Amino acid sequence: MDYLTEMMDCVRSKHPLVHHITNYVTVNDCANICICSGGSPVMTDEMKDIIDMSSFANAVVLNMGTLNVRTVESMMYAGKIAKDNNVPVIFDPVGAGATRYRNDVAEMIIKKVKPEVIKGNSGEISFLAGIQGGVRGVDAVGKSDVGELISSLAEKLGCIVASTGEVDYVSDGKEVYELKNGDPMQGNVSGTGCMLSSVIGSYVGANGVKKESVISAITAFNVAAEHAAKDCKGPGSFKVGLFDSLFNLRSEDLPKEAKIRRL
Repeated sequence: MDYLTEMMDCVRSKHPLVHHITNYVTVNDCANICICSGGSPVMTDEMKDIIDMSSFANAVVLNMGTLNVRTVESMMYAGKIAKDNNVPVIFDPVGAGATRYRNDVAEMIIKKVKPEVIKGNSGEISFLAGIQGGVRGVDAVGKSDVGELISSLAEKLGCIVASTGEVDYVSDGKEVYELKNGDPMQGNVSGTGCMLSSVIGSYVGANGVKKESVISAITAFNVAAEHAAKDCKGPGSFKVGLFDSLFNLRSEDLPKEAKIRRL
């Protein structure tokens, strides 16, 4: 797993520009975690800004946590500009399966933008794969054979799919990897999933669209969460510690702490 070290070093040396259209609940946290991972965030959903920003960014992150008509139009436009300029798109289908509007938007983004990476919790990914009844708000409540599910979804959509939860899974449609780093405290802070999408944007932006980029991003984020949880007093100090831990994480230590298994 030497690639974990190489990819973290690459992010920190290249400082990839990650254009976000994300939700207003977590926008500041996403910007800061992107910086802590080594990336350079920009957060804009203005149409006049997107035409330039999405064309020269290293990655575009689309997050549908707080939807409205204007931002949906911005996401679609950013996706088109990114695709026209060979910029990878990371899509976070927050709450897919919860409401008809979210379902329609998720389906539209997947069909028209064709993101290179889709990252969601197990309920959201299950919904996208056609499994009924898996989401309450932004929490996964449905269970299935997630590894097999995401492999088939990744193959069908021709992209990399990551499913997060107590155990995380990543597949490119050919191979499936199980990732077991992380800490339960992550579930006590709103937006850790959104923040993870930003870190994935940094890693894909610096290292290219491949399963190793996504695996490395998730592992770095979750190992940092383990470090932060050791000294925290609760959710507030954990969140601050997560930023500090990711920023201070040594790339040479990442392979030693990684819990990654090919299924």
